[in-house]
Amino acid sequence: MKSINAFQSIEETTDSLGGQQYIANDEISTTVYLSQQLGKPLLTEGPAGVGKTELAKAVAGSLGRTLIRLQCYEGLDETKALYEWEYAKQLLYTQLLRDQLQQTLAGANSLAEAADRLTDEEDVFFSMRFLLQRPLLRAILSDEPVVLLIDEIDRADAEFEAFLLEVLSDFQVSVPELGTLAANHVPIVVLTSNNTRELSEALKRRCLYLFIDYPSLEQELSVVRLKVPDLAPQMARQAVELVQSLRQIDLRKHPSISETLDWAQALVTLNSENLDRKTLETTLSVLLKHETDLRKVQRQLGRMNGQDDDEDETDWDEELPRRRRRID
Repeated sequence: MKSINAFQSIEETTDSLGGQQYIANDEISTTVYLSQQLGKPLLTEGPAGVGKTELAKAVAGSLGRTLIRLQCYEGLDETKALYEWEYAKQLLYTQLLRDQLQQTLAGANSLAEAADRLTDEEDVFFSMRFLLQRPLLRAILSDEPVVLLIDEIDRADAEFEAFLLEVLSDFQVSVPELGTLAANHVPIVVLTSNNTRELSEALKRRCLYLFIDYPSLEQELSVVRLKVPDLAPQMARQAVELVQSLRQIDLRKHPSISETLDWAQALVTLNSENLDRKTLETTLSVLLKHETDLRKVQRQLGRMNGQDDDEDETDWDEELPRRRRRID
């Protein structure tokens, strides 16, 4: 799909995101559209793997913008997010320009005079050529409009969150050696959170809020058919119905959409023609990533099979919808 400068309507937003293979419901399209029109950051929360990061990528792709990503983690500070000076490069230049520096300092009658001469040359060593731009500053100084993705903001410390408020408010940064650097183009900002900690009210006030939950059966089935078209329609429905059932069980980690897609691709790779018991048991680890979850689901499936342990296959096409209702 041809890139556009800005979304002109909610319908265009839906169509453009669809062109990036992102299936957006009305709530998602409306919030993305309003975020752009109002010039507010978009804060998306929800379980891991429901498509929050993919949404930012789809927005960037739809608008033909570069995506700049800041991955948050515990201990992240402004030097890693904003900028830092390349001291090793400065030292290298100092060594290469040693002769020129000697000429500059030649004839100085005191240390104070020599220091004054060096101070006059500070602009050479504290200039943009020695400034290592981290994601936030790159987004601010970009010559073209970009999408700034601040991923998993809930993993960062509250102190970093407070610092981020200042940047998002003005989209300008003060560098003591260079002065104030203002944005050439205000970026579209998307923040994601897996809700591992409560974010500040101050941050939420500055953003439009979007909660992305696990999709409905039909929505997830549409995603699978779009992303894994080689999976037979009957198998796709069986697979999605089972994943939806697993999310009703009290598990340490429920399978995400990305894991549904991995499983669907695995079924295609294995040339599976039917979601029989053996196929399910040997591929269940693609969906579940903790031993306790695997054991719990295996017990559930064993109870559903009853005394059919001697049977190698089960007609999941007929039985799975009924069994899905029995998992709770």
